[in-house]
Amino acid sequence: MMKFPTEYGVGVVKGSQEMARRANLSVYRDREVRQVYMVTVQQEDREPEEQAEVPKDFELDPREGPEDREDEPTQEVALDPEDPDMLGVDPKVISHHLSTDPEFRPVVQKRRLFNPERSVAIKKEVEKLLSAGSIREVKYPEWVANVVLVKKKNKQWRMCVDFTDLNKACPKDSFPLPRIDQLVDATAGHELLSFMDAYSGYNQIRMNKADEEKTSFTTDQGLYCYKVMPFGLKNAGATYQRLVNRMFARQIGKNMEVYVDDMLTKSTTAEKHAEDLKETFDVLRKYQMKLNPSKCVFGVPSGRG
Repeated sequence: MMKFPTEYGVGVVKGSQEMARRANLSVYRDREVRQVYMVTVQQEDREPEEQAEVPKDFELDPREGPEDREDEPTQEVALDPEDPDMLGVDPKVISHHLSTDPEFRPVVQKRRLFNPERSVAIKKEVEKLLSAGSIREVKYPEWVANVVLVKKKNKQWRMCVDFTDLNKACPKDSFPLPRIDQLVDATAGHELLSFMDAYSGYNQIRMNKADEEKTSFTTDQGLYCYKVMPFGLKNAGATYQRLVNRMFARQIGKNMEVYVDDMLTKSTTAEKHAEDLKETFDVLRKYQMKLNPSKCVFGVPSGRG
C-alpha cells in the first residue's frame, strides 16, 4: 500500500499480489524465447489433457514458443482418492481442516433459483465432480451453501460455492505467503526459468473427514459435500502454501520458488536446468502432485541478470 498527498486529501494505492504475479508471468510469456520445452506425457485410455503426471523419463520436446491457451476451454476435474491412477497428496502429509468457531451458529442458505441454461451447467458440473470422486451425497448437513455460476472468457460456466457464511466462522490462518517482489528478485542471475502450474491444485489436497460435511452445497440434484479442498474456502491458500513449503524445503531459495500453486524452477546456467527440473519432478512424483501441461512453460530465458 502506498499513500501520497493530493489536493483533496491523502490518496491511497493498494497493490494486488495476484495481479503482480500475473503481470510478472506475462512479461516472460511475451518475451522472445530462444527455446521452450514442453513435457510430453503419454497416458493410456485417457484424454491427453485430462491429467498430467510427471513421467519418470520425461522427454523434452522443443517448441517455437509458448502458446497462449487462456481462451481455450479447460477441464477442471478434481482427483479421485479411491482411484489409484488419480491419487492426490496423501492425507497423512496434509489435509484441510476447518476450525469453525463454536460461537457461530451453522447457516443453511436460502436456496437460489436458476434459469434453464444455468441449471443444465450446474447438473453437468455435479455429474463431473461425482464421477471424479471429488464430492459425495450428504444427508442432514448443518451447513448448506448455494452454488454460484461465473462465465469464463471462453463463454463456458464455472461453478463455485458461496462459502461466505462458513468462512465467517473460521479464524484466519496467518501462515505467511511469499512476497511477490522478493520472488521476482530471486530470479536475478539465473539463465533459465521454468514455470509450472498444478492441475486443479487445491483439489489435490483432501478435506479432513470430520469437516467434509461443512462444505455442503445444494443443487436441483440434491445435497453434496466436498471430499477434496475446494476453491473459495478461507485459508485454502495457506494450507496449500504450507504443503509446498514442506515439499520443496530443500529447493526453495536454491533452484526453486513457489507461490501457492505456481512453481518456478530456476537455474544459474542452461546446462544445469535439466538436472534442476529432474529434482523438481522427483519431488512432485514423491508427493503424487499432478501438473497441468497447458499452463507449464519450460526453458524461458531470464529477463534479469
